[in-house]
Amino acid sequence: MRQQLALPGLRVMPCCWDAWSARLIEQAGFGLTFMSGFAVSATRLGMPDTGLISYAEMLDQGRDLCDAVDIPVIGDADTGYGNPLNVQRTIRGYAQAGFACAMIEDQLAPKRCGHTAGKDVVERAEALTRFRAAVEARTETGLDFLLMARTDARTTRGLEEAIDRAKAFRDLGADVLFVEAPASEEELARIARELEGTPLMANLVEDGDTPMLAHAELEALGFKIAAYPLTLLEVASKAINEALAEMASGGHPRDDARLSFSELRELVGFPAYNAAEERYRNKD
Repeated sequence: MRQQLALPGLRVMPCCWDAWSARLIEQAGFGLTFMSGFAVSATRLGMPDTGLISYAEMLDQGRDLCDAVDIPVIGDADTGYGNPLNVQRTIRGYAQAGFACAMIEDQLAPKRCGHTAGKDVVERAEALTRFRAAVEARTETGLDFLLMARTDARTTRGLEEAIDRAKAFRDLGADVLFVEAPASEEELARIARELEGTPLMANLVEDGDTPMLAHAELEALGFKIAAYPLTLLEVASKAINEALAEMASGGHPRDDARLSFSELRELVGFPAYNAAEERYRNKD
């Protein structure tokens, strides 16, 4: 993760929700990914990202996901799932599961997707206590584990408060800063200007609150990571719906609309498995 942040230019980061989507991202050549809480809640529970999914479920999903890839994975740790002691347990668990970084946010529980209505944030003092607990837990693990600090204060408290919180998180030891849901290019520019010197993540949700700037524009502003939390889930869901509609009407998906069986076997890992199995086959 530190190597990715040290590379020149913008890191484009498609987000994942399970071992399979993470592996596809890695095989496509991307250097890092993010386990999206929205996407995990949707695919594991079939429920909205409104605080319904638990720490244990996210940890279980993350453990399998991290084990499937070699690239660094950032874990969505929401609000830490409780008080400061819960936050510390969450950070220790995410580090042990194989995440390279965990994101802690300042929303009021139950949290929700940052681009939907109804969210709010805790008072600044509580937010800082929450993040301080995360930093202390990271120190106690002795692991080279990064922390991303997210603030959703822009929506309900204004951009100045969001930037002030991000600065305070940086002072506490945040490795990456994430101001959620800026509403214009001008706001993105101000965030990058006032938080210069710390790696910054922009969260780009199609049809969301933040403008979908081109990669070159985000890089020119000073952002280090461009996260696309729902793009792959949206594309995959559309493709599944289209295939289901085709089958429901008596047809079948076109060959060029799907992977071949041999391509799927290759991606899943059958050839590598068969080769390994052959090495251990009894030759007597």
